[in-house]
Amino acid sequence: MTTPIQSKSPDHKPVQQTVRIAAVQYLLRSIKDWDEFENQVRFVMKAAGDYKPQFVMFPEIFTTQLLSFMDTNDLRKAVRGLDEFTERYTQLFVELAKQWGMYIIGGSHPTITDGKLLNTAYLFSPEGQIFTQDKIHLTRWEKEKWQGDPGQHVRVFDTAYGRISILICYDIEFPELARMVCEQGADIIFVPSCTDDKQGFWRVRYCCHARAIENQVYVAVTGTVGNLTVEGLGLHFGQGAIITPSDFPFARDGVAAEGVPNMEQIVIADVDLSKLVSNRINGTTIPLYDKRVSVYETDVEVIQA
Repeated sequence: MTTPIQSKSPDHKPVQQTVRIAAVQYLLRSIKDWDEFENQVRFVMKAAGDYKPQFVMFPEIFTTQLLSFMDTNDLRKAVRGLDEFTERYTQLFVELAKQWGMYIIGGSHPTITDGKLLNTAYLFSPEGQIFTQDKIHLTRWEKEKWQGDPGQHVRVFDTAYGRISILICYDIEFPELARMVCEQGADIIFVPSCTDDKQGFWRVRYCCHARAIENQVYVAVTGTVGNLTVEGLGLHFGQGAIITPSDFPFARDGVAAEGVPNMEQIVIADVDLSKLVSNRINGTTIPLYDKRVSVYETDVEVIQA
């Protein structure tokens, strides 16, 4: 399902310089069947597609909306039951990506692979291809309540509009992952997220800003809003944003665009990839290249003081 990507240097030149990103603040409302889910997704894609973005991103595990018409007395079993919708989910987004001629980061969807429950993000191309990125670091809820399994590999994807990566929610809180993909030339990191409270939201949001600064990269983040009568999904705090490095060529506060918290809407912004190339060479600081690798390869000295 996933095609290997050949490495390039971090300063590779993307095909198109100006890229439009649409981040969906997806409203979790109770539904009665698959058709209601599909109708909502199609409505959102029509609203986003009219603005002709190159990328549309949905939030992490937004397909848990399907649990609202499933038996959730045994939550562990119910979440695994979502995998039964994987084929319909992928078929829907393959159709939409081809219809609108754009890349869709289809949020993430609980997927059983080789007997393991993975939190898998799907990337759908305009040509109908499907690529995946599993969540590497699981939250306590995912480990203890869902008894999920972590992913093992980080990927970057070459697209017609630059090289991208997907780090799912908690994964953006680990600087090493973002540095790995940026050292392989990522221009944009997409962060589909799902947080239940404001503390969790700000953990992810602040880390998105940090990763954008550390790696001189654009970071797009979005989350679920609304609520479901399902254990663990009763509350959500979400706000989409397109985040830039903090330097003169970019937005003053490092925010190209952001939504109104906890409202159903789509956040849209244009980003100029050529500015990244220039900033990584001529920036006020150049943290992507200033990392002293030799120091990082030495042991930390422990001094008794």
